[in-house]
Amino acid sequence: MPRQIPYIIANEGCERFSFYGMRNILTPFLLSTLLLFIPIGDRTTEAKHVFHTFVIGVYFFPLLGGWIADRFWGKYKTVFWFSLIYVAGHACLAIFEHNLQGFYLGLALIAFGSGGIKPLVVSFVGDQFDQTNKNRAKLVFDAFYWIINFGSFFASLLMPLFLRDYGPAVAFGIPGILMAIATLVFWLGRGKYVHVPPAAPNPDSFSSVARTALLARASSPSWHGLSRPGLVVAGFGALAAVVSLCMTPAWGFVIAACTALVLVLAFGGIGVSMQLERARGKHTDEAVEGVRSVLRILIVFALTTPFWSLFDQKASTWIVQANTMDSPLLSIFGWNFTLLPAQMQAVNPILVMLLIPFNNVALFPIMRALGITPTPLRRMGLGIALSASAWVVIGMIQLWIDGGDKVSILWQLLPYALLTLGEVLVSATGLEFAYSQAPASMKGIILSFWYLAVTVGNLWVLIVNAGVKNDVVGGWIAGSGLSPIAFQMFLFAAFAALVAALFALYAMRYKMVDNYRTA
Repeated sequence: MPRQIPYIIANEGCERFSFYGMRNILTPFLLSTLLLFIPIGDRTTEAKHVFHTFVIGVYFFPLLGGWIADRFWGKYKTVFWFSLIYVAGHACLAIFEHNLQGFYLGLALIAFGSGGIKPLVVSFVGDQFDQTNKNRAKLVFDAFYWIINFGSFFASLLMPLFLRDYGPAVAFGIPGILMAIATLVFWLGRGKYVHVPPAAPNPDSFSSVARTALLARASSPSWHGLSRPGLVVAGFGALAAVVSLCMTPAWGFVIAACTALVLVLAFGGIGVSMQLERARGKHTDEAVEGVRSVLRILIVFALTTPFWSLFDQKASTWIVQANTMDSPLLSIFGWNFTLLPAQMQAVNPILVMLLIPFNNVALFPIMRALGITPTPLRRMGLGIALSASAWVVIGMIQLWIDGGDKVSILWQLLPYALLTLGEVLVSATGLEFAYSQAPASMKGIILSFWYLAVTVGNLWVLIVNAGVKNDVVGGWIAGSGLSPIAFQMFLFAAFAALVAALFALYAMRYKMVDNYRTA
């Protein structure tokens, strides 16, 4: 096992405590303190909007961090300097607890700093391995994900108590201290890491090959007389993106900009795939096949976006539901307590810490014994389906609440268990899948696209959230006999179930590759 791994793992544990410590109290803080000037009927919707806009930022900025690391600074320097911005953001949250603009500045700095380092730490772990010890990589990726949830568990358990008993300055200040410690630990290991240098300008890079493919003219026109049909498709996507941006006054900037990005990526990718063979000759066969591999990976990433739209709402929609539920008096070793709504999120990381070793020691060996190989794509597809079932259960609980029944908060344990099992199968596997499938020169960027899937998942939440406020949609929901929140729960469940089926179909056609570096 590489001796530098403990520094990266310890850094990740402290950083995840800091991130989830502030993230998991964000919705309760917005509802109880910062957004009190908003009418109570609109406060929940606005709190969800702020929360998911923040998450969108966190998972958008990996594009920037990955690009800077791959082309200029390298992974280590990028992680270190973005971590300092991250610490500054935490300081703003603690200082500007009652100042809307100052608090939002802190959220922006955390989104920028956290997002910038997010793909790099995972990729940095992979850089410490080569063909001689790659068999250890899965164990370390699992340990990496385990420590994330170790930090998240204690943050989820303790920070709601600090928010209630000591106020937001202390509750947001403690995660800032942990982030400062994380940065220090990472710096202490600087002499032990394997540093893969930034890639020099590459004439056969993904963007170069894609540009050549789009601009190359066919020797003879095809596809209804067009010599460059892929360029036409990509241009249509660009035009649709401009139209989306023009809708900013009606949709809001975040929805319009994210929709524009999705359109550019989707139609641009289709256009490149249509004309990719035209890049041969001007670029090496290896480069062309590398681009083809990336495009196939991006389809997998796109199909995981519904999972993220469901998963991230446990810190918004599920907390809103928990606020309306009864919390019974519990007793452990003579200590009597009642769970706060935000503390229910601690169920997720503690289950992850149990399920990861359970899967490796029991579930996957049993599957192999039965002749079922638990490939990464099979695991991910099953995880999406389990997340859909979790939302069916949470929707049923909401129907009990809407019917006037007193429902214990402990009923949320079942959907948390289903969602967590889905998370282990999708998220932990996705980190391993993304690194192993990415060509060597594009590992930072491909991991950035993996995190961009989370941005798109939260975009779906904002779109549904905005749609429910529409009078026509609201009237249609009222006619269904469901409350708006119950309707959204079943809608998201159906969305994920449909995509799980599509994922299974695509997984049967996907061919795995091995892109670990040589010794």
